[in-house]
Amino acid sequence: MVTSQRSHQATTPSARSQTTAGLLLLGSGAAVLLVIVTAEALYPAAYDSTVNTVSDLAAMRPDDVVRQPSAAIFNVAMVVIGAAIAVAAGLLARSRVRTSAWLPLAGLGLGMVLVGFFPGNTIMGVHQLVSLLAFVSGGLAAVLTARLLPRPLRPVQVVLGIVALGFLLGYELLGELAFFEELGEGGTERWIVYTVSLSLVVLGSGLAAGPPVTARGDLGPGS
Repeated sequence: MVTSQRSHQATTPSARSQTTAGLLLLGSGAAVLLVIVTAEALYPAAYDSTVNTVSDLAAMRPDDVVRQPSAAIFNVAMVVIGAAIAVAAGLLARSRVRTSAWLPLAGLGLGMVLVGFFPGNTIMGVHQLVSLLAFVSGGLAAVLTARLLPRPLRPVQVVLGIVALGFLLGYELLGELAFFEELGEGGTERWIVYTVSLSLVVLGSGLAAGPPVTARGDLGPGS
């Protein structure tokens, strides 16, 4: 009887939406890392990951020089991956996930889509704003989605979110410290981007393989 009940739960529309969302998030997190590696490898000029930010793949500062194929790879990927994350957030909303969990995921997806549409060579002020939206939303999403995961994965997810937000705030407020000066703007940004990407992989894996969320919007204390 218990086995039959679990099988029924696994095939409900809510559970299917949760599984699909998990696969989208898992693929999105992995894709971000692979896209950055690919765009850096194909960049047709000198590129220093300590000095150059991820966004420099689309438009190299200070002259906002666009170099292909890296720019196209980066911009298209940001739009596609961001849209996938936004769709996953919508699916989680349908799966009764609490708003505080899916809303920052939607913000991350929106921010990434806008980063693709507004690289640094368009309107720098807009680019900086949407990049900040993606960074902040990504860090918050990692922390606030932890309760959607099986218990062993929750601290991992929280730590990834805290690290991302810590590096973002640390560089903005304490950028003159020797640690951040040695790491550079590019290195610091990668600590944010990579930890958020890893949190998507962790979240996606847990959602795709885990039990359906409860009516409270999480896995409950016993999961």
